[in-house]
Amino acid sequence: MNKTLLVGILAAALAGTSLVNAAGPAVDQQKFEENKQKKEWMSQGGEREEALTLKPNKDNGREVYEVCSACHLPEGWGLVDGTFPQLAGQHRSVVIKQLADIRDGHRDNPTMYPFALPSEIGGTQAIADVSEYIATLKMNPENGVGKGDDLQLGAKLYADNCVRCHGPDGAGNADKYYPRIQGQHYEYLVRQYRWIREGKRRNSNPEMVEQIKNFTDKDTLAVLDYVSRLKPPADLVAPKGWKNPDFK
Repeated sequence: MNKTLLVGILAAALAGTSLVNAAGPAVDQQKFEENKQKKEWMSQGGEREEALTLKPNKDNGREVYEVCSACHLPEGWGLVDGTFPQLAGQHRSVVIKQLADIRDGHRDNPTMYPFALPSEIGGTQAIADVSEYIATLKMNPENGVGKGDDLQLGAKLYADNCVRCHGPDGAGNADKYYPRIQGQHYEYLVRQYRWIREGKRRNSNPEMVEQIKNFTDKDTLAVLDYVSRLKPPADLVAPKGWKNPDFK
């Protein structure tokens, strides 16, 4: 995708111009404001539950993802500096949950919210579709990592605190909505981790909040440096320099 098209997508989304599946339902503003007052890991009865029951249309998912690509890049790799996370290869269930939570007010993300609105990408079917597309994208072979100066401590903290949910290799658990953290950019991990610990990430798993509440800054940087170096399976990773052929 060329820069002109990316800029056009960004401008259209910010201006409220509908690009894909314009028939999405209007946001329930009252419910949205109510949800913004909550700290809730797993809300009930919303788009998350519905999207998981829908048969995904990957072709439409590609069309929807064109809006997402303005920030997350056509390959889904985000930015190494952590401004935008890598989405490629993430579990479909995790993407569905996060999109639904942003749309209904359970997760604060003012940068992404205008792009995720039903008026921009469509209704619940669009969530099901784009999540399927994202999950199939090959991951960045060169994600951002930390300084590498305290990896022994990081490995111990990870083994003692993180393995039960995220697994020994950081693959997460799709059935339990635990994200794949292997291959994620270090700076993004640090920012989200701090927001989870501080309560700013309101849709966080309370078990994780409790688990990390006493971590020092040194602990945080060490364990996330270690996490950033966990490698996905080779079949999930793109070759260096790969460009998404869907967006030539």
